[in-house]
Amino acid sequence: MEPGIQFYTGNFLDGTLLGSSYRAYQQHSGLALETQHYPDSPNMPGFPSTVLHLGETYETTTIFELSVHTGEAPKP
Repeated sequence: MEPGIQFYTGNFLDGTLLGSSYRAYQQHSGLALETQHYPDSPNMPGFPSTVLHLGETYETTTIFELSVHTGEAPKP
């Protein structure tokens, strides 16, 4: 589990980049979520360590769960 998340948006898109089905990517038409350690972790003793020692293996899995609220109460 990574303690932080980086959020990127499509603010720089200008409609000249074409995606699948030759659809243009317009400004704000995309986002990316990248899990990671905090950017200044190596310099902050209270933050989780980013050090990987010889012989250790680094592995992480990120699972995003998205849902849509329909206005009804959630079903158990």
